[in-house]
Amino acid sequence: MTSQCDLCAYYWIDEEDGTGECQVNLDEDDLARMLSGSADSCPYFQMYDEYKIVRKQI
Repeated sequence: MTSQCDLCAYYWIDEEDGTGECQVNLDEDDLARMLSGSADSCPYFQMYDEYKIVRKQI
């Protein structure tokens, strides 16, 4: 089962070792809020859509 992060446009996976990390630039307050677990879901989640540019051309 995939997590919300696996579907996010900001989630980057290193193909050599299979590790992934979030590429969102957080300020100190946002990072503390996310690490404390007070947020139920990621406020920066953006669905990765590889066909987004194609729909604009149609």
